[in-house]
Amino acid sequence: MVVTATEFKTNFGKYLDLLSEEEIFITRNGKTIAKVVNPQVSAVDSLRGMLKNVPSDLDLNSLREERLSKYEDNV
Repeated sequence: MVVTATEFKTNFGKYLDLLSEEEIFITRNGKTIAKVVNPQVSAVDSLRGMLKNVPSDLDLNSLREERLSKYEDNV
């Protein structure tokens, strides 16, 4: 969701409630100045809905293992 800084400030409580459902991008003069996210939603969960061909069992541990294996290959 995209809202202006004035709208966000005026209806802060409303947008806090909406954070459980989606991220909020705050704009000022037509430019995005902030992104507000729910800290209870992991980055993996938010990316899963955006990326194509992502396995449904993707989790932080599997990402960490893959990253470490690539790092070890380069060392």
